[in-house]
Amino acid sequence: MDNLTSASAATAATADPAPDFATDEARWAAVRERAAAADGRFVYSVRTTGVYCRPSCGARPALRANVAFHAGPADAERAGFRPCLRCKPDGPALAERHAALVAEVCRLIDAADEEPDLATLAAASGISRFHLHRIFKAQTGITPKAYATARRKQRVREHLAGAAQQPSVTEAIYAAGYNSSGRFYATSRESLGMTPTAFRRGGSGATIRFAIAQCSLGAILVASTDVGICAILMGDDPAALARDLQDRFPNADLVGAEADYEAVVAQVIGLVEAPETGLDLPLDVRGTAFQQRVWQALRTIPAGRKVSYTELAALVGAPKSVRAVAGACAANAIAVAIPCHRVVRNDGTISGYRWGVERKQALLDRETGREGRE
Repeated sequence: MDNLTSASAATAATADPAPDFATDEARWAAVRERAAAADGRFVYSVRTTGVYCRPSCGARPALRANVAFHAGPADAERAGFRPCLRCKPDGPALAERHAALVAEVCRLIDAADEEPDLATLAAASGISRFHLHRIFKAQTGITPKAYATARRKQRVREHLAGAAQQPSVTEAIYAAGYNSSGRFYATSRESLGMTPTAFRRGGSGATIRFAIAQCSLGAILVASTDVGICAILMGDDPAALARDLQDRFPNADLVGAEADYEAVVAQVIGLVEAPETGLDLPLDVRGTAFQQRVWQALRTIPAGRKVSYTELAALVGAPKSVRAVAGACAANAIAVAIPCHRVVRNDGTISGYRWGVERKQALLDRETGREGRE
């Protein structure tokens, strides 16, 4: 799924510097907290038991007087300690094992002709359904079922786009793993933004109204389907913005909006110029299940407030999916209305922005200025 494998490296979050655990005090605090972030940085041994453990080991904490710290398993074993059978400190870290497990489950889902249920995936993984569900969601931010559903929808998009290989819309839907075309058509607007036939034709049969205007940040393009606003693009060259929209829907009926659309454009420009006004217009938002969650969370962040990628990941319930969150921000095609510009690096500095770092800084400065006047 593209939210898991986004290539938006330029906008990926920059994590906070990792603790160095250079002192025994810092190491002991990590042991007391069972901090998984310390795994791989050191191990600790317990004199009374003769074993050594990871900092995150769930065993009952030993007395500080009986604990010594070692750079790694080899050092602990040279000192005469054996690895703990519970946390297995001489093997891959728990986070690495979980990541490998989730990767294998994703491969099983991708390779299956029909969507495997949770019991089948759990049996193949050798763990309980509950444990698999919990690990998968902690690692990716979504459930196995949500991942499988999003992958099937992505396959439909790919099959519909490959007209030479899949001449029939029905064949494309069945090839993606749906056991009835009705199930897919029931959610086609959510996953494609239009009917499957229209999507396959590059938007053929769909009417998208658009207008290009000028605002204080340069040229701005606003486009809408009959569902709502599907794109707000910003840049320096109006022609480039029009080409961007055309590339998204090469066969759609792109219509220069008439006078009644000016009110929509005016509201969008008003949001750029005065963020506190908000935007009371429907959006036609298309993306994966995870992207939808991120974009919805972004819309809850008020003007004048900034959050880090790490904070946003926690907000959507996926604290370990910081880079996937950054990828979802980069994939956002509805500028300002879905305020991905309010997300910054963990140290507060500005990261990449689809429509230019300068515009991101200008938007943040404007919102901070508004906050300062209150």
